Formats: sequence, C-alpha cells, structure tokens
Amino acid sequence: MDALVSVLKSHPGSTVLVFALGFRLIHRLLQRLPVPKVVKQDDHTWKWRNLAVSMVHSLLTGTWAVTCVMVWPETLSNLHSYYTSLSYLLVCVSTGYFVQDAGDIILTGHVRASWEFLIHHSLVISCFMYSLYTKLYVGGAVIALFVEVNSVTLNLRLMLKLANAQSSPMYQINKYLNIFTYITFRLSTQFYLTWYIVHNYTWMDNGSFFLVSMMGMNIMILIYFYRLLRADFFPRSWRSVKPNGTDNNNSKRFLTD
Repeated sequence: MDALVSVLKSHPGSTVLVFALGFRLIHRLLQRLPVPKVVKQDDHTWKWRNLAVSMVHSLLTGTWAVTCVMVWPETLSNLHSYYTSLSYLLVCVSTGYFVQDAGDIILTGHVRASWEFLIHHSLVISCFMYSLYTKLYVGGAVIALFVEVNSVTLNLRLMLKLANAQSSPMYQINKYLNIFTYITFRLSTQFYLTWYIVHNYTWMDNGSFFLVSMMGMNIMILIYFYRLLRADFFPRSWRSVKPNGTDNNNSKRFLTD
C-alpha cells in the first residue's frame, strides 16, 4: 500500500483523473439497473443516476473517513501535517468523484439548475488538490469527508422523493436520521474545521484561502439546513414545494455531494 501511494503522490493530478474515470465507469454500470417508472415519467432519469453515483461515493468515503480517524485518532488533532497512506488515497478517490460529478453536470447541460453545487465542488476540489500536491492538510480533508455520512441519508431522501415515496415508513424514518446526521456529521464537522482554522490561523500555510473557502461552505450548509427543515418539517409554509412533495424546479438537486 505504501509503495502504491508513493507512486500516487508523485502524480496527484493524473491519479485524480484515473479515479474520476473510475466513477464514470460506475455511472455507466449503474445505468444498467432499473429505474422506477415514476422517475422515467417525470423525466428524472439523469437525476436518479447522478444520485446513485453520489450514494456510492458517500457510502465508500464516509465509512472510510470515520475508520481512518478511529484507527489513527491523531488525524483529528493534527489536521495540518499528520496523515497515513490510506488517508491520502481516500482524498484522491474523493477528489476524483467531485471532478466526475462536476463534469457530469456540465456535459449534460444541468449547469443552470445545479450552479450552487458546481461552486461547492470547485471549493472542495481546490482545497483537496492543494492537500494532494503539498501533502498538507490531508487530515483536514479526511475530517471534511465526515459530511459524506450525512450525504447517505440526503441522497436516500431525494431518491425517495423522486419515487414519490414521501408517505412511506422509510422516508419518515430517514427524515429524522437525516436531521441527526446533518447536525452530527455535517454541521459539527464544518464548525470544527472552521474553529481549527481560526484558532491556528496565524501559523497556517495559506490560512486565508482555507478560511474563505470554509466560510463559503458554511454559508451553503446553513442555507441547505434551513431548506431541509422547511421542506420536511414545515411543508405548509414552504411555497416552492408542490402537493406531491417535489420541487417546482425538477432539475434542482438538494445537497447530493
């Protein structure tokens, strides 16, 4: 493993592209799986498949990130310089996914509907690529991927909505799990990373870049959290939601990275 990662470190850009192609292959393979009829009827096939790839990424990297910290707890306290071969590989894999997803949005003509996610992906890719090239803040990138635990329930939520299953027991259970994981793995993670940057700002390499990027993502996740609460717990006051529970903008995604 160390020998393989040593090679990857020498060519981080090429490595990310390889993993991006890997996720593109996963996207192609998932196209062979059946899509619910209601999804086809509402012309949401692209969205469904995009979410399916996102689900694979979330399950893989969310579990991987939590495992890395459990096995190597020093990652949590030394975000600047501590990392392992598996941690570095994890960041390579995840960066590849975000490159693939950004390309999928652009090449399929969904830029206008998903512009906010392109901004999010651009921030993540720039931060992760900096870590891969400089070998700094790899631990911070691993901690940032804790949010993917929440992305699992977010993806499931939207896939159930696309299938018009809002009244199902699974949706109702996931609704509360989603709030729990959002607070535990997304909000808490972002706030911890923000605190770490502010607390160590005076000596951090390129601290301004990371602080601006983190603030931008913090604003986004707070807005998404507000939307989530309004949509799932106060639907009557949420005018942009139709009676069947789908968004007026059929192309809009809801925090699927």
